[in-house]
Amino acid sequence: MKPFAARAIAAPLLCLATALGNPALAQDKVLNLYTARHYQTDEALYSEFSKQTGIRINRIEGGEDALFERIKSEGANSPADVFITVDIGRLWRAEQAGIFAKLASPTLEKRIPPAYRDPNGQWFGFSARARVIAYNKAAVKPGEIRDYEDLADPKWKGRVCIRSSSHPYNLSLVGSLIAHHGEAWTEQWVRALAKNLARDPKGGDTDQLKAAAAGECDLAVANTYYLIRLMRSNKAEDKAVIQKLGVVLPNQQNRGVHMNISGGGVLKHAPHREAAVKFLEYLASDKAQVYFADGNNEWPVVASVKTNNPQLESLGELKADAINVGVLGKNQPAAQRIADRAGFK
Repeated sequence: MKPFAARAIAAPLLCLATALGNPALAQDKVLNLYTARHYQTDEALYSEFSKQTGIRINRIEGGEDALFERIKSEGANSPADVFITVDIGRLWRAEQAGIFAKLASPTLEKRIPPAYRDPNGQWFGFSARARVIAYNKAAVKPGEIRDYEDLADPKWKGRVCIRSSSHPYNLSLVGSLIAHHGEAWTEQWVRALAKNLARDPKGGDTDQLKAAAAGECDLAVANTYYLIRLMRSNKAEDKAVIQKLGVVLPNQQNRGVHMNISGGGVLKHAPHREAAVKFLEYLASDKAQVYFADGNNEWPVVASVKTNNPQLESLGELKADAINVGVLGKNQPAAQRIADRAGFK
């Protein structure tokens, strides 16, 4: 802890000294980050940025909704420079609330695919996760289920585990179905899915995977990084779960698997805007992209980046849905209304 404390004390002194000669440069030695990512492995990500740039990060962590409301309430007086969160729905809400600044960054536009960034430059995705279907290998044969649409087949009645419909991960998934099939079709799909549940939704994605391995259900819907965590775990019980499960990357023969992102943007009233832009551009760098993959088992959004995560790579090449993820955020309110009408808790 002592080296960190020394840096924390030295940085303000450096900023003060620099300010005597160049105040504009001095302000860029600090970055105030509001983040809803709670992964210990991100510490290396932030430390590397400070090492490369000399910019000290003041990090405020919290729940997505709490941070979002804090930024709104602080308004023009907010000290926040960058807001980072998970799930496109939360980024879309922040965009609609008008808290992001519009950026024209050739670096971000070149490195981040159009599907994973706002066309107007208000937010950018830096890591991606697929929502996949895991199955109990003792109960389901390979190839027996291929697409998200198949989850509504009556053959799966009483055999599916999934977390609450109100969770943003599921709202984004339903939002993708709305985008591809329309609201009327999607409502029928949700009604059929609700009838196929093995139990009322409870717990997180890891709980669904463990339930499928235990035989409480035959299929489980989960984000890929939860699977990879179990694969990389040294615990015998986690290894036992993975040994019992197979994984389907849905819709590989048509539009591609549904993807969600973790991302962020520069805030409209950012007091350290130049540092904030540097930070976002850093998150799109090769080194930062590898941190996302190796640290939290997420796919880099920069296609050329090679990971050092064999468990992630073991899922194989995937075809990803090319729809701009912003559409999924826009569709989340409609997705929740459909779930409520269909009785999907």
